[in-house]
Amino acid sequence: MQIRELDLKELYTAYSVLKQLRLELSYKEFEDLIYDMRYMEYKMFGIMNGEELITYAGVCVQTNLYHKRHLYVFDLVSDEKYRSMGYGKMMLEYLDDYAKMCMCKNIVLSSNVEREKAHEFYENHGFERKSFIFLKPVS
Repeated sequence: MQIRELDLKELYTAYSVLKQLRLELSYKEFEDLIYDMRYMEYKMFGIMNGEELITYAGVCVQTNLYHKRHLYVFDLVSDEKYRSMGYGKMMLEYLDDYAKMCMCKNIVLSSNVEREKAHEFYENHGFERKSFIFLKPVS
């Protein structure tokens, strides 16, 4: 078992787990978006058991006026057959160390309102609900 950064050759492996969270996302769209996000130094981390991906995290170090320098977690998901086995906690601990190494003040994420179980998980691991996210489609 190891946690490591995934490379672009492992996009299909990453997608195989991420699609369990992002149900509407096709592989082609995922691939295009990953390439678009390279400018922001988007990183893909995985907990691997050999060649099998157990948990995926997509993150980026960002800076803004509200959160200062922070690690933004875009996606965090464990393969459904490994949920509730401690892998999410293991990834959060890894990301905490990574954020410290990158001199971040916070780890920030947003979650859909209907994902109450995920909210409980984050709150049980030191996250606080701090803000609302508002979304308006461009007309």
